[in-house]
Amino acid sequence: MPDQLQYSGDTTENEAVAVTPNHSNGNSANASAVNAAHSSASLVGEQSPSVGQSSASSAEESPVRFKNLNEIYEMTEEIELDSDTEALLAIMEEPSCYKDAAGDENWQAAMKNELQSITKNRTWELVKLPPGKRPIGLKWVFKLKKNAEGEIIKYKARLVAKGYVQKQGIDFEEVFAPVARLDTVRMILALAANRGWQVHHLDVKTAFLNGDLEEEVYVSQPKGFEVKGKEKCVLKLSKALYGLRQAPRAWNVKLDKSLKSLNFTKCACEPAVYTRGTGRNAVILGVYVDDLIVTGSDPAEIMKFKTEMTTQFEMSDLGLLSFYLGIEVDQQLDFITIKQSSYAKKILSQFGMGDCNPAKIPMDPGIKLHQDKGGEPVDATEYRKMVGCLRYLLHTRLDLAYSVGMTSRFMKRPTIMHMRAIKQILRYLKGTIEMGLVYTQVGGEEVLVGYTDSDLSGDLVGRRSTGGMAFYLNGNLITWCSQKQKTVALSSCESEFMAATAAAMQAIWLRNLLSELTSAKGKVVALYVDNNSAIALMKNPMFHGRSKHIDIKYHFIRECIEREQIVAKRVGTAEQKADSLTKALAAGSLMVMRHLLGVRDLSVL
Repeated sequence: MPDQLQYSGDTTENEAVAVTPNHSNGNSANASAVNAAHSSASLVGEQSPSVGQSSASSAEESPVRFKNLNEIYEMTEEIELDSDTEALLAIMEEPSCYKDAAGDENWQAAMKNELQSITKNRTWELVKLPPGKRPIGLKWVFKLKKNAEGEIIKYKARLVAKGYVQKQGIDFEEVFAPVARLDTVRMILALAANRGWQVHHLDVKTAFLNGDLEEEVYVSQPKGFEVKGKEKCVLKLSKALYGLRQAPRAWNVKLDKSLKSLNFTKCACEPAVYTRGTGRNAVILGVYVDDLIVTGSDPAEIMKFKTEMTTQFEMSDLGLLSFYLGIEVDQQLDFITIKQSSYAKKILSQFGMGDCNPAKIPMDPGIKLHQDKGGEPVDATEYRKMVGCLRYLLHTRLDLAYSVGMTSRFMKRPTIMHMRAIKQILRYLKGTIEMGLVYTQVGGEEVLVGYTDSDLSGDLVGRRSTGGMAFYLNGNLITWCSQKQKTVALSSCESEFMAATAAAMQAIWLRNLLSELTSAKGKVVALYVDNNSAIALMKNPMFHGRSKHIDIKYHFIRECIEREQIVAKRVGTAEQKADSLTKALAAGSLMVMRHLLGVRDLSVL
């Protein structure tokens, strides 16, 4: 490993700086070296006695060398920045604390706006701290709001309570607050596209400040804005504040009451979705914390809802939905597209792959990832960051689902083998950065169709199979999954049967949700499987010798078929749309399957 520079923030130009090799057992030597550098500037080029004693105590550590800062400056090249570049760097930086933001007018204005919102909402009152009570600290958090092109559109300062000091049962009780699943968001978009509806976007300003608190909570005064002469006083909260453990739930309860007062009904199978009216007057609302998406057939009803919400909360009308949770949405007259191109570019830039050569496939068909116990380990933290970033990309890129899922299984001790696999995914992403989904206006009543598939014992570690599913609403892809099964399958029939059962559970949920959104009776969901034995096992309790050991929960699909909620149908392997969710494919097969799935290059639309 290369030498790393170790220094203290208080070191002056004339003081010595210790340079030590980056050994895992060299922490004590590093500390001793820095202490010696601070104690005497005359030790440049020599080793201090204290450092020598520390080094002698560990024979494996390398000798300590010293350089003063002037020598280090001479070894580096000075970079001259023009005024525009310096201004850009200053703008792009987000302060980490109040001290860093205090000198900037934009951040000062943002902090004042935050306090004005809090004061306007009557969130707190200044009081003396009662005996036996302890105030919770506050912290300023700064964030640059950007659009899909990465341009700064707003300086946001948020006053956050240090809720990590709260204790459950004393400072709060319940904390859970539901949000809309992205599967649900895609279903709403597909439904809107099929019916020719527009989807609007609303944002609740300082949403958490609207939640009413049931507990008695005190916080300290915000740094930089203490009341003169009353610095020792604290703030008693009457409403929630960002950072409090109970704040999300308090806001959700407040919003739920407000929507119900406006005659909205909460969906039973998706508590973050509300509906009002039927037919021409129908309005559908999806909630993700303070982001609201609303659609319906009558624009007048949507405008009426916007007006009603402005009387309840301070709102921002963002117009037609164009950017939502990192997903870029483009609404046209007869179709809607969703993609994550900007997020993909950010991933490539973050991990130094912005200029890499593109690959045609995300994973080689012949590769078999395993634990690689004898392989050289890589930085596990960096590897996990890569996997985490790629997993969020799967909300619009199901062609990456299998490969990202495979690399996710080795985050405990990743090696060079696993890092090569994940970098190939990034190279594939480089060449398909504009890929996304298209929701078209097919017309007619909405029909759900599902595809399910499975490999057999593809996991070399636990010998478990990988199941995949994909569901379509009038030909528009809305939900999918590629996941390792919970137990070992003894045959392809058994693995396909278990994969179909998992798909049946998803199908029932989608069927019920669609029924609530459209106020129509749920229709039979067609589930396509490419294994005849599995289909026979779903319909009849046959093959007793080969199925008697299968867990009872996997026979749930048989009951769904008997109730005529699901019908299992045969599909050929070539038309099995879930095939790429269970295995790596060659370039030609992947291109065909990508088209079957519905993933399109949106740059050519």
